Amino acid sequence: MNARTRPAPEPAAPAAASDAAGAQALLTRLEWTVLRRLDGMLQGDYRTLLRGSGLDLADLREYQHHDDVRHIDWNVTARLQQPYVRQFTEDREVSAWFLIDLSGSVDFGSDRLTKRNVSREFVAVLARLLTRHGNRVGALLYGSSVDAMLPARGGRAHVLQLLQLMAARPAESRPGPTDLRELLAAGQRTIQRRSSVFVLSDFISAPGWEPLLGQLAMRHDVTAVRLFDPLELDLPDIGLVTMRDAETGEQIVVDTHDRRFRARFQAAAERRENALREALGAAGVDTLELATDDDLLDAIMRFAEMRKQRSRLANWTGGRGSVGHLAQAKTSP
Repeated sequence: MNARTRPAPEPAAPAAASDAAGAQALLTRLEWTVLRRLDGMLQGDYRTLLRGSGLDLADLREYQHHDDVRHIDWNVTARLQQPYVRQFTEDREVSAWFLIDLSGSVDFGSDRLTKRNVSREFVAVLARLLTRHGNRVGALLYGSSVDAMLPARGGRAHVLQLLQLMAARPAESRPGPTDLRELLAAGQRTIQRRSSVFVLSDFISAPGWEPLLGQLAMRHDVTAVRLFDPLELDLPDIGLVTMRDAETGEQIVVDTHDRRFRARFQAAAERRENALREALGAAGVDTLELATDDDLLDAIMRFAEMRKQRSRLANWTGGRGSVGHLAQAKTSP
């Protein structure tokens, strides 16, 4: 932890009490509406949902791109003149970290929920699902910079603290573009033990974050939880609209009656979608696409199915392949 990554200051007492009550209400609701149903659906799939680390040697296989170089068996490598890595029996205990983008653009939502709301609910469900099995979760929070860190711990009270910390963040940080490089670099510095890492963001950011995400995936099991709103992909015909950039404050008036403008908007959105998916696939990470109108239970089940597909593919290939670009779980807007 450095000077810029530190626990957030304690909020004022009335605000803290309100945030705590809201976190308690949110978690209780999700425990009744989502977690109870997940208990039966995920029974027996716990080991494929998240991968732990271990010390017991299970097997050897050829080194592949994105493998941790610390697992290379140098004796076997020297004997066979080909890099080989050790595979270990996995422990049940898992450490999970949430790298959470709370910049201005995640406050957008065209209907009932914003991307920030969806992010908070996803974190609540995954964190509670993990801590109920004795695992630990931690978090790094990014607004205009990485300015809050919650160490990895277990228990329901710890999940409530995380939700309260997310709720206490202002709706908008100071104006300025998002730079996910700061969040990913902070994750590399902070997370020492191999962990499951969830990067929650809309990935609307200054360029240059892609190599850092790939580097993070070389040491950890990384899932990119990509947040989006359907209105960001397809602009409806709603007349004259004033649009405001949530991160820079810039405003512009557009005429959505203009079919050519809507066509240009859709084409630009499709280009960005394709570029983003290619970047996430090249980084070797799993991707869960989560819309503001998505059903959270369905999203968690897509994530579980994605992990089972990864496990089956790894067994089929003998571990000889990166499956990040194959394991995208998405929903149609």
